[in-house]
Amino acid sequence: METDFFQVLSVQDFLNLIQSFRALRAPAARELAQLADAVLAEDIHSSGDLPPFSRSAMDGYAVRAADLFGTGESNPGYLQVIDSIAVGVIEETPIGPGQCMEIVTGAALPPGADAVLMVEYTESIASDEIEVRRTVAPGEHIMFQGEDCRRGERVLASGTRIRAQELGLLGALGQREAAVFPRPEVGIISSGDELVPPDQDPNPGQIRDVNALTLHSGIESCGGIARHFGIVPDRLPAIRSRLQAALEACDLVLISGGSSIGRRDFTIQALQEFPECRILAHGVSISPGKPTILGVIGGKPVVGLPGQVTSVQVVFLVLVQPLIRCLAGEAGRDFSARWPSIPAELARNLASKQGREDYVRVRLEYSSGAALPLAVPLIGKSGLLKTMLQADGLVRIPAEQEGLLEKSEVRVLVFG
Repeated sequence: METDFFQVLSVQDFLNLIQSFRALRAPAARELAQLADAVLAEDIHSSGDLPPFSRSAMDGYAVRAADLFGTGESNPGYLQVIDSIAVGVIEETPIGPGQCMEIVTGAALPPGADAVLMVEYTESIASDEIEVRRTVAPGEHIMFQGEDCRRGERVLASGTRIRAQELGLLGALGQREAAVFPRPEVGIISSGDELVPPDQDPNPGQIRDVNALTLHSGIESCGGIARHFGIVPDRLPAIRSRLQAALEACDLVLISGGSSIGRRDFTIQALQEFPECRILAHGVSISPGKPTILGVIGGKPVVGLPGQVTSVQVVFLVLVQPLIRCLAGEAGRDFSARWPSIPAELARNLASKQGREDYVRVRLEYSSGAALPLAVPLIGKSGLLKTMLQADGLVRIPAEQEGLLEKSEVRVLVFG
């Protein structure tokens, strides 16, 4: 048995390592209605200009902006209304000097017009004439042909996760299907003689398995499919057997508990039982969560997680979630930059050990008149749930710093 962590990595080195992982299964085509939250496995190029024609973004009048230069309250302008344009109609008659056409939102702009004057800034003085008391700039209230994208332009890159915004673009382009990566299947194994399922009453000395539930939620929220392989006792043959079953069925396996270096910690040995195993990390310079393992067996990553509930949740957010996103096809991204964060003022000094990246749970307090919310540190043992329940996010203390000062501005990595 190893007597110490033997390949401790920095957080950044760990994140650099996982960038090499890719989706393990072949992409498949899906219809438009099934693309939400999938990851594109191909570049998407525009099949045409979008919008396909220049159109009005407001109800009002299609005008020549130059006709209204110098117009104001004391110097009104007058335009002849020569027609009314409905949605779905392509007007071929051009607008001449001193003329305009009534237009509704979404209708095609007539030839000669280069702006739309909002109806609120006009007054009808005859059936075919309006008074105008303000100017309008060229291009105002118009969506020009091709302003979103031009025919043949790459509009979405392979590796893009399809949100509602991307789905709307695909619909606007008439995209009927697209090739996407399959969602990675992630196996969850909980190890520990003391563990029982959440629906079972524990005997003295036993506790319910919390980690499997929190990992399931985290996996599903970042695009994976969670597969449960139950609780295994602290026995090397049992852990190896369960690991084998999970590897055969999944793209990634997470083992909570047993990743440290105690007498009952067998995760590293279970991995080494597989001849093709490579240990990439045994320990990460992160707090909480140093006892984290990253191994590869047959091209599939295996992560050994700490057993403490807070450590598992922090390590999942910082290290495992990016790995799942890589396996989902989002490789090559700066995942730390994708974690939503907000500025805040630190409520008190925070000490840290240099060389270790600390993630401190904080609660955000808002007060009227304050420029920034207050980030109140919640210090507690990593085996307790309450600090995570009370926290709104995490404050990162870089490894090269020995702490953060009270009243300093920090970035809070917000949950959810």
